[in-house]
Amino acid sequence: MKRYYSAALAMLVAMAAMIAPAHAALRVPQVPVAGGTLQGYLSGTGETINVLTDQQSIQRWKTTISGNSSITLQIELSGNSGNNSIGVYNATAGPVPSLYQIFPGSAPAGWFAVASFRSGGLLVVNLFNQAGVPQSSVSYTGVTTTDFGYYLSGPGGTFYTQDSRQPGTNSAQALIFSGTGDNAGCWWMCFEDSPFATGDRDFDDAVLFLESVNPTPVSQTSWGKVKSLFR
Repeated sequence: MKRYYSAALAMLVAMAAMIAPAHAALRVPQVPVAGGTLQGYLSGTGETINVLTDQQSIQRWKTTISGNSSITLQIELSGNSGNNSIGVYNATAGPVPSLYQIFPGSAPAGWFAVASFRSGGLLVVNLFNQAGVPQSSVSYTGVTTTDFGYYLSGPGGTFYTQDSRQPGTNSAQALIFSGTGDNAGCWWMCFEDSPFATGDRDFDDAVLFLESVNPTPVSQTSWGKVKSLFR
């Protein structure tokens, strides 16, 4: 069933190569996107984004100086939409990172969340309905505010913005695009909620709009450092 969301959340390079700079480069190679739904949706919002050629090489994130980030879950076009949860995890964690949920799978269309990253690794998530009425508040500890990724978890599996974390493969499950025009400085994150090898690869299963987050600064790494995280 198709579900349309409007939600807000304030926050969201591969481990084996270079972490994205504040102004990210394009993903190499670009990932084929099947169908025209994602392109049609972004074009319909007024974005001048080409989903086949404008994918950014961003996989890890940090908060801005305010510590308050916002994410809007714009659409979910998937049979798993009622069960897919979305949140953040520490990008430098081991092979099975702790997951800090932002949106539960049961969140109705139009609900939004505000995430506040505080000192000492504290993350406070406040959930609201479409009228702005508070629904819940949860606090997480141990969150790395300067280096985190986003995840989607549901019946199809758990997938990460870091390609190297995908189960059994090093594939893209989330594509990132820079906002244009009035949305410059913000980001679109588009998830595929089935394994890349067997999914439909349309990347419209969950489309989110991210504000008040930046790509993690440039940091060199090596395959040896990456492999050490999984020993």
